[in-house]
Amino acid sequence: MEYQQCRSNTIEVTDEVKQYVLDKERNFRICTSCGGPILLSTSVKPPKSTDIEIYVGDYIIYVSMYQARFMDTINMDMIPQYCDFF
Repeated sequence: MEYQQCRSNTIEVTDEVKQYVLDKERNFRICTSCGGPILLSTSVKPPKSTDIEIYVGDYIIYVSMYQARFMDTINMDMIPQYCDFF
């Protein structure tokens, strides 16, 4: 599999994900899974000192430095269906 660098220096967060974070009232982290990037609560996957921070209101989405190189957008496809309770 060949990876490409993200096309911009910024990572966009969709309005749906912003609302999800605000509704859940907690911090999240984008990390690596066998199926690609995944958005999990920091109570499940704590942030690392090397993560990039994206602010959504009073909350933070931490992005793994490994995922950030390849991401342009954080969208609802990154939220696992089984994690709706987080």
